[in-house]
Amino acid sequence: MWQALVNGVASILVLCYDLTVSLGIPSYALAIVMLTLFIKIITYPLTYKQTHSMRSMQELQPKIKALQEKYRKNPEKLNQATMELYKDNKVNPMAGCFPLLIQMPILIALFQALQKFQYNDIGSAFLWIPHLKDPDPTYIVPLLVAVTTFLQTKFTTPNTNVEGQAAMTQKMMLYTMPIFIGYISIKFPAGLGIYWIFFSIFGTLQMLYIYRHPTMKKGEVGRK
Repeated sequence: MWQALVNGVASILVLCYDLTVSLGIPSYALAIVMLTLFIKIITYPLTYKQTHSMRSMQELQPKIKALQEKYRKNPEKLNQATMELYKDNKVNPMAGCFPLLIQMPILIALFQALQKFQYNDIGSAFLWIPHLKDPDPTYIVPLLVAVTTFLQTKFTTPNTNVEGQAAMTQKMMLYTMPIFIGYISIKFPAGLGIYWIFFSIFGTLQMLYIYRHPTMKKGEVGRK
């Protein structure tokens, strides 16, 4: 079943490539961009739901922090009050996890399909890259992978006003994860790197669009 999903993703990539051929511009790189955009579009409802949940939790942070101060010596009462706050505002703290769990198999299948994809010679080169099946010899693609990953993390991480160790951990992740992903992509096929670059770009634009729309009506958060 898993291999069927991977093969299905590869088949969609072939269809995207055939479309570029019919347009007179055979390009696997363009096909990868089209496939990435297609994946982002079909998973948009899940992304929106996940972001909605994250944003709702973010808006509740001042109330949660106040409860933590009020019941810092009574964990049981704190837990009860927090659950009531979630219930009153119709917020499920676990709701942001489920859409991500649904999307992960699709993204992993796409990753594996691109990693082992068999390219034709026509359209397999892209700008400075001799062949998309090979790593980028100039290291430009890994660098762009790191930069776009950083920008996506920077622009889409909700500001939860964390302090202390949590703030240090969040800041460390902001800088170390893009470097790590960029480093491991050095040995990846360039086509996979292009996918990741545009996945980050489309993801950033998608999240910024969602963030422009408030998730709760004014006065709804914290209202009894």
